[in-house]
Amino acid sequence: MDLGIHYANFTNPDWQHKLHERLTATAKVADEGGVNLFTVMDHWFQMEMMNGPFEPMLEGYTTLGHLAGITKNVRLSMLVTGVTYRHPGLLAKIATTLDVLSDGRGMLGIGAAWYDREHAGLGVPFPPLKDRFEMLEEAIQIAQQMWSDDDGAYEGKHYQLAETICLPKPVRGSMPILIGGGGEKKTLRLVAQYGDACHLFVREGVEGLQHKLDVLRRHCDDLDRDYDAIEKTIGGAGGLDPVNQTDEWLAQMEQYAAMGATLTTVTIVPGIDDPVAYSTDLVERVLPRLKQIG
Repeated sequence: MDLGIHYANFTNPDWQHKLHERLTATAKVADEGGVNLFTVMDHWFQMEMMNGPFEPMLEGYTTLGHLAGITKNVRLSMLVTGVTYRHPGLLAKIATTLDVLSDGRGMLGIGAAWYDREHAGLGVPFPPLKDRFEMLEEAIQIAQQMWSDDDGAYEGKHYQLAETICLPKPVRGSMPILIGGGGEKKTLRLVAQYGDACHLFVREGVEGLQHKLDVLRRHCDDLDRDYDAIEKTIGGAGGLDPVNQTDEWLAQMEQYAAMGATLTTVTIVPGIDDPVAYSTDLVERVLPRLKQIG
């Protein structure tokens, strides 16, 4: 089983002077220690469940571009881009640039967006949920067209593009698309139709995750999609701390791996005052045992 690190919190002691240093050092630990995926949040304001907008938050794609320059191995992605944050043609161009400059390590993580406060705060439109899901599907279609040989027009309900030119193309011709969220009617159907990977939070434990995967499999069957071709990534597993509750956490990972999960993401949350030391413990003590699962 592979490990991802999700760098979701920048509020550490003396962050005003050490934010850059800690982020960079943590990413290097992940890159050199065998972590498979390093992600950041696509938010302008810190989330309210992590102490809110008056805590520091970096713009996501600028951050990933910096990380691309200081790493060599680890995959890089948002977890996840809100479809409302950037026009999809621009988003595809930005994500492609990340992929090219990281030598093919980029992934397009995308979802329907949810944080209305930051939209209102910075004056960005926040359409109703139904519209956001329609926009999400169109954004994925636009990205796929821009990565194809078709550089013609795109005519959708929400977006109209006269030309879908994207040069250079991603290193592998296209980029893997990770769709975040576990909504059973819409999100998991989009995963089945378009996704190369999904990201599911396992707040409801083993039974909850199994239910979501069963739903995804049914959507794949309906769409004649190979269920096994979709990478299943998870986060928030059981509320256990892999560094301080390693045995219990690994026991949970064994259960999730048996269900098909191939990557688990550990989040750098408030309370982890030294993300560099924490990530070092992860790669040195936890990751070798995690790799044996599966």
